[in-house]
Amino acid sequence: MGSFSLMHWVIVLLVVMLLFGGGRISGLMGDVAKGIKSFKKGMEDDDDVKPAKPAQRIEGQRVSEQDAPTATEEKTGV
Repeated sequence: MGSFSLMHWVIVLLVVMLLFGGGRISGLMGDVAKGIKSFKKGMEDDDDVKPAKPAQRIEGQRVSEQDAPTATEEKTGV
């Protein structure tokens, strides 16, 4: 019961061909091929993109300790 024999696979293939027909299967395979080509083209286009510049450091004023929020204010939202 482990695997199917060659005759089982031939019968399954014939049933699939009868249900879907040759035209549908070939059309489906054509769509898969177009998708693969489109994916490869998209991957090639990614190589042309310039890398992003690193973020600039924002220099600001230091907050004095009396103006800085305390841990209890941050938790309560006061």
